[in-house]
Amino acid sequence: MTHLENVVLCRESQVSTLQSLFGERHHFSFPSIFIYGHTASGKTYVTQTLLKTLELPHVFVNCVECFTLRLLLEQILNKLNHLSSSEDGYSTEITCETFNDFVRLFKQVTKAENLKDQTVYIVLDKAEYLRDMEANLLPGFLRLQELADRNVTVIFLSEIVWEKFRPNTGCFEPFVLYFPDYSIGNLQKILSHDHPPEYSADFYAAYINILLGVFYTVCRDLKELRHLAVLNFPKYCEPVVKGEASERDTRKLWRNIEPHLKKAMQTVYLREISSSQWEKLQKDDTDLGQLKGLSAHTHVELPYYSKFILIAAYLASYNPARTDKRFFLKHHGKIKKTNFLKKHEKTSNHLLGPKPFPLDRLLAILYSIVDSRVAPTANIFSQITSLVTLQLLTLVGHDDQLDGPKYKCTVSLDFIRAISRTVNFDIIKYLYDFL
Repeated sequence: MTHLENVVLCRESQVSTLQSLFGERHHFSFPSIFIYGHTASGKTYVTQTLLKTLELPHVFVNCVECFTLRLLLEQILNKLNHLSSSEDGYSTEITCETFNDFVRLFKQVTKAENLKDQTVYIVLDKAEYLRDMEANLLPGFLRLQELADRNVTVIFLSEIVWEKFRPNTGCFEPFVLYFPDYSIGNLQKILSHDHPPEYSADFYAAYINILLGVFYTVCRDLKELRHLAVLNFPKYCEPVVKGEASERDTRKLWRNIEPHLKKAMQTVYLREISSSQWEKLQKDDTDLGQLKGLSAHTHVELPYYSKFILIAAYLASYNPARTDKRFFLKHHGKIKKTNFLKKHEKTSNHLLGPKPFPLDRLLAILYSIVDSRVAPTANIFSQITSLVTLQLLTLVGHDDQLDGPKYKCTVSLDFIRAISRTVNFDIIKYLYDFL
């Protein structure tokens, strides 16, 4: 346990729970375990580390890679077959097309001496993709221990809750384990643990504290923060390398790194420039817009209607809903001036940040600003999904809410202006704050 605490930080409760569920190798474990939490909350890392450290027989399968039933079942069986066969022995590739065949072949593979009387663990990462496969697949995995009459545990790793998985018909309920987001204290401890050996731990911890002070409000993804920490650390310690400051001269180090962290704020999540480009930017003090990234050349990368969707999303995020009639209706009638506050009496919506808006409002604005007639086809909805995937839009609602999903636009006005110029759209005259 001491070794695990040094390797897996800030997840003591989850590690303890999983160890108690696993028990001894010859014990029957829980038939299925469902682990869920947001991206970069440690689900995959903790599960893999624990199984490897305890040397438990397991196979790990990513459901994104195995996008069909046959690929998924064959991947599991072949990995198990390699576990059961000797290192020098030759094992043939197994073919499997149905879940009934999978259960039969699973029994054969687990008859091997080195898997006998041991719990076999099947880990399915990105398990939400199982919902798009055959209807009998998820219930089958949940009851695999019963169907195969073998000592097996299926572990599901997902970013969504179990209620979104539960089939309409009755099924075996898994043990559900939640991985909460890392707190700022947890992130400080984990990132500080990665300090380079040539610098003291206190010096690197001070740098991480500055980094989190800048980025924590906009990014809590451990992977992104770790990437940003590695990318910007050479600039932070530059005065120390040049002999212009000591490791304790925090104020001078902060003044040196502050402008570069502000530039890095524009690349959070998008990964629009490579590490080598970022190093060139820091070395030559180049403006970020001069580099060939997504922000600098959005009009090249985005499809035609995606540009208008993003413009409509920006208008919906920063304009009050009561202004839609004024801006987007040709015959809206007379509007009293008292309905709108004077410019000096109101707080700019751009200072307050983007507000969530429903999908139907986004589509209504889209249809108003596009010159040609746009039908609500699957192509339009897929482009909205793509913008969410690119994190240019953020989904802040869920499908099970009464008012449907809600979105936010996460890009800046300069970003939108660059797009608007390519489609000859005057964004300013549609912004309430600029009236």
